[in-house]
Amino acid sequence: MADSVTIVEVGPRDGLQNEKAEIATVDKLALIGMLADAGLSRIEATAFVSPRWVPQMADHGAVMRGVDRRRGVIYSALVPNEKGAEAALAAGAQALAVFTAASESFCRKNTNCSIAESIARFRPVMALAERASVPVRGYLSCALDCPYEGAIAPEAVAAVTAELLALGCNEIALSDTLGRGTPERTAAMVEAALQRVPATMLAGHFHDTSGQAIANVETAWQLGLRVFDGSVGGLGGCPYALGAAGNLATERLVVHFAAKGVETGVDLARLNGIAERVAERFRPAGAASR
Repeated sequence: MADSVTIVEVGPRDGLQNEKAEIATVDKLALIGMLADAGLSRIEATAFVSPRWVPQMADHGAVMRGVDRRRGVIYSALVPNEKGAEAALAAGAQALAVFTAASESFCRKNTNCSIAESIARFRPVMALAERASVPVRGYLSCALDCPYEGAIAPEAVAAVTAELLALGCNEIALSDTLGRGTPERTAAMVEAALQRVPATMLAGHFHDTSGQAIANVETAWQLGLRVFDGSVGGLGGCPYALGAAGNLATERLVVHFAAKGVETGVDLARLNGIAERVAERFRPAGAASR
């Protein structure tokens, strides 16, 4: 293999957070275990957010404490603030993720604060993470489009990306939250971010509403990105971006890179088996995909 990429599995968090029916903790842990067995080395296990806003993540502590710790697998948690970070670290999170947006309107809808205020909230999170020697990823939502403001200027993405770098994030995930991006617009956005942040610190997080996610991944890969997010079975969406389809399916990422001779370290046969179980569990026959 001439090259390799890292796939961050976000299904247990981003994929399950919108499911209406309560999913038992034991079932979440079983899913996470299967994903680790398939070779996923970075798994976003849960989110330490208020159960009032995301009921599906109410068992975050039990999930993080219950994951099967194994060499070479890092379990991360999404946290909104210092309180969430403290709880996540106490439960054994090996990495944290914070989230803001390139759109002021979306940031206010999603976090009830401005972009600048969201960055300020992360400072104590970064301090906690530094003391614990835990890396922090920064998610940058609406890197291409916002449901309230429309198309987002690449310069706006670059500016917030630079702020997350200055904050101390070791990785910044450029997120096409609505899944409307095209390769051309993705290129412009990534190129702008690369003016402020090296490719080794950027990741791509693409939703597939318009069926362009793989093409956008390829564009970002050609520009030097080597970390991409996937959600097994394409599960996911965003509660503040109505109509946004699920994340790009992890198995599609693996197939895409395998065809290019790029190593992912993931067992595709096992992953496809997990995707089939996900389809049976969350998408009964006749149900529309998201």
